[in-house]
Amino acid sequence: MSMRAERIRQALRGGRNETWHSTETMRRALLLGVGLVVVGVIMHKVELVLVGAPLLISGVLAVLAAPSGVPAVKVTRPPRTAETTDTTSVIVEIEPGENAELLAIRLPTKGISGPGLVHLLPASARRVSAPLRRSAWGVGVDVRVDHLLAGPDAMVVHGPMVGSDMSRTVLPPLDKLPVGPMPPRPAGLVGAHRSRRPGDGVELRDIRRFQPGDRLRGIDWRVSLRSDNGELYVRERHATADADIVLALDTRSDVVPDMSEWPTSLLGATVRPGGSLDTAVRAAVSLAASYLRLGDRVGLVDLGRPQLGLAPAVGRRQLLRLRNQIVVCAANAGWSPMPVLTERQVPSGAVVIVLSPFLDDTIVQAAVHAARRGNRVLAVDVLPSGLIADRSDRWGEVVRRVLLLEHAARLTALRDRGVAVMSWSDGGSVADLLRRVRR
Repeated sequence: MSMRAERIRQALRGGRNETWHSTETMRRALLLGVGLVVVGVIMHKVELVLVGAPLLISGVLAVLAAPSGVPAVKVTRPPRTAETTDTTSVIVEIEPGENAELLAIRLPTKGISGPGLVHLLPASARRVSAPLRRSAWGVGVDVRVDHLLAGPDAMVVHGPMVGSDMSRTVLPPLDKLPVGPMPPRPAGLVGAHRSRRPGDGVELRDIRRFQPGDRLRGIDWRVSLRSDNGELYVRERHATADADIVLALDTRSDVVPDMSEWPTSLLGATVRPGGSLDTAVRAAVSLAASYLRLGDRVGLVDLGRPQLGLAPAVGRRQLLRLRNQIVVCAANAGWSPMPVLTERQVPSGAVVIVLSPFLDDTIVQAAVHAARRGNRVLAVDVLPSGLIADRSDRWGEVVRRVLLLEHAARLTALRDRGVAVMSWSDGGSVADLLRRVRR
């Protein structure tokens, strides 16, 4: 075992593998061939000579026709960030040297996560292209070009050489969501949401008499011509404004419908596909894209690790920063006893959207405290629907019922304290929820 470990360490360091060297097959062929020929001659056994001669000849030919030169493998690094729908390729350029016949190289394989499988190719292949496509968002190693070159009959090899890991960040996907009107406290001067103050907008606010300073294009000629006093009347509209949106992401827990999988961790991944954190991330980036498209300022708060948040800002650059930062938050996800949502993290008058499965009382307290500070708080429940009890535990069904009762009690407590609540798994719309809140 110690010898094998030493070989692995030597392969990782390079060392002898960086030069052409004989294999155990070549040494055994020479020793066995010489031995069989000598024993056959001494014992006058022709069959031993006939068996040993081909082994000896193949070993001698491998020595005489040994590959030479310094092989080189160059990998074109793929983009560091990508979308889930992107299909890019990694290009490998190979310089095998002289007399090389076989190439064993690890390439990304469709349907297999990670660097992929080892492929056996002829050494004449000077350029190899392999597609990269990963449907799961997050950070992962997609390319690690391990390779080995072999001469005739694979008796002389160069390698194995362990390549460097090339990771990519696949951004969470965006879904087009309808956005609703903001509650009556938008903070900005220009935007797409109706405010209480009069100004240049679309929605009619009132019809009043003409005053000095009013624009002529605002005159309502039909009302003015029907008036008995001969005065002019103008249409007054609601001004449009932008708003501050803060997405509060609960990364402290990640649960799936099957409750038997809750205590176990998923090897090689930080987020469970279809779990509560995956749903929360997809909802957060989709909401951010929708409101940034309207010109609103959108920020991010990680309730478990507040140092990973982002201040509210506008524009496409902010959307890219949000998507990358959410991947960082998911990669550092883990349990923390107390969620953090302070006044410094949320601007005055901002709308706070809390995305959480609401599995403990502390997250309810954080949302209620934000509402008491004067912020409009929307609670988006991302707990998977149709929880399945742990069949291996005789109390599994009881645990499921108690958990659902406590979960329903927490949502009721939020509603009683002025926090609007919706379930993402029910197909509800944030726009509809905002309209109900505004009414």
